[in-house]
Amino acid sequence: MTINDLFQLGLYLVVLLLLVKPLGSYMADVFSETPNRVTRLGAPIERLLYRVSGIRPDEDMSWVRYSLAMLAFNVAGLLIVYALMRLQKWLPLNPQHMDNVPPDLSMNTAISFATNTNWQAYSGESTLSYLTQMLGLSTQNFLSAATGIAVLIALIRGFTRRTSKTIGNFWVDLTRSTLYILLPLSLILSLALVSQGVPQNFSPYTSVPLLQATTATETVKDAEGNTVKDAEGKDVTKSTTVTEQSLPLGPAASQIAIKQLGTNGGGYFGANSAYPYENPTPLSDFLEVLAILLIPAALCYTFGKMVGDRRQGWALLVAMLVIFVPLLLACTAAEQAGNPALTGLGADQTASAVQAGGNMEGKEVRFGIAGSARWATATTAASNGSVDAMHDSFTPLGGMVPMWLMQLGEVIFGGVGSGLYGMLAFAVVAVFIAGLMVGRTPEYLGKKIEAHEMKMASLVVLIPCALVVIGTAIAVMAPAGLASLTTNTGTHGFSEILYTFSSASNNNGSAFGGLNPSTPFYNAILGVCMFLARFPLAIGMLAIAGSLAAKKQVPVSAGTLPTHTPLFIVLLASVVIVVGALTFLPALALGPIAEFLMASGH
Repeated sequence: MTINDLFQLGLYLVVLLLLVKPLGSYMADVFSETPNRVTRLGAPIERLLYRVSGIRPDEDMSWVRYSLAMLAFNVAGLLIVYALMRLQKWLPLNPQHMDNVPPDLSMNTAISFATNTNWQAYSGESTLSYLTQMLGLSTQNFLSAATGIAVLIALIRGFTRRTSKTIGNFWVDLTRSTLYILLPLSLILSLALVSQGVPQNFSPYTSVPLLQATTATETVKDAEGNTVKDAEGKDVTKSTTVTEQSLPLGPAASQIAIKQLGTNGGGYFGANSAYPYENPTPLSDFLEVLAILLIPAALCYTFGKMVGDRRQGWALLVAMLVIFVPLLLACTAAEQAGNPALTGLGADQTASAVQAGGNMEGKEVRFGIAGSARWATATTAASNGSVDAMHDSFTPLGGMVPMWLMQLGEVIFGGVGSGLYGMLAFAVVAVFIAGLMVGRTPEYLGKKIEAHEMKMASLVVLIPCALVVIGTAIAVMAPAGLASLTTNTGTHGFSEILYTFSSASNNNGSAFGGLNPSTPFYNAILGVCMFLARFPLAIGMLAIAGSLAAKKQVPVSAGTLPTHTPLFIVLLASVVIVVGALTFLPALALGPIAEFLMASGH
């Protein structure tokens, strides 16, 4: 690794950590139950929203009511996105006259954006109108992220309240997450992206002449969309001379900003942030990848401040970094080592005056290996899923890093809110294991961890794991699942399927590009995985919040395990790694590990 690479990665981590405390403290003030300068500033708008919506902000909810409100609101948003996609042909703000989206793809996409996954089996610039992008997808980017924050804040109240039957008001938490956090940060980032050249307009697509004409070959299809065959049964093709290119425009910057800040991912354009209009410069690349981890990291400090012990928040953040930083360095090193298959063919992949060195396939020259590895690691540590390089072109071990980060449960930063409440589920498991070791009832933040909390935490930890392995098994056995492997079979084909289900079942949204998921089979099965990976987990954490809120505070004693020390940090990180290793090592051995050994000649 070069000095420049280390500087880039170090600068990223330093800037991220410098922003944790100020933003985390601000967010704690947003959700404070006492008025403060933050909430006073937006109080008139907040009161107006409650009045128009008929919400009583002073009415607290039980965990059951909170769960029902959360679920009903998100299902309603899901149905609205589905309707927009099915009707967009007849709706306004459609200058390119985009057709209605097929039912299976519409439902898959609606579930994807409602669950904060943003899995996209389509290219936005060739499939969706401006209205669908803004009213449907951008809106869900805000609301799904705000839902994750709301569930986390309710869980924090479970730790701080004593003998209480309520955990807050979902509508208030949702409103404050959007009004005070997501909207202001998105506005700032949108303006920064526009300054770098990201489009933000309602103009129709613009056609420009090519400097050099080219020839495109395409298959001929009949009126029903079927491929025409010749007398020998081969596809009939035709060649067309291309003299101009269509440049997609539209309200891109606003959606890109919230998709990164809300760890939604996906992209306004099909190539995501590898596309120059979505990510024009190294500065825009740095700002976007910084935005991916910004709120999840800062929420750790918010947690510590709200529970009255900032050390607890720092401990969780350090546990995340203990796993994240080594994997970031491992991904970078694996890509800089080059592709073992090309090395075996005698290709020179070392750095020189005319080439960057290492595996540059599928990467933008303007970002290089270090920038691409940084993004790949950050986007899969968080449940973001946007890309600035093609993960399918990574080396076997380099591609295994983002895959395994997702398989750890998207708790190493993870989604906005959802990542931290997932990590808290692992913390509950960790203190329970520690309690078994010393033979006493485990405690966390002054609350006893008993059978109910352990059952819920176990479900939260294990449901995504089960969805990944079961979904992958179904896909590799079903002809419809294997038929979507367009370019690769064998070990890499298996890796593509495993990555797909790891992504969908952990609400990430990134993909290995060699698999075509835009089929009824994958749209259906991945839609189920995305839904079950989001809402049952959120309800399980709310059930824990309700149970903890009803308990009394247990005083600290000589047998209490301190949960802010290096010992607990190591224990927590170990639990996360062990669950991921025991669950997925056999599958990884069949995919990226076997591919690496074969490419290396073993």
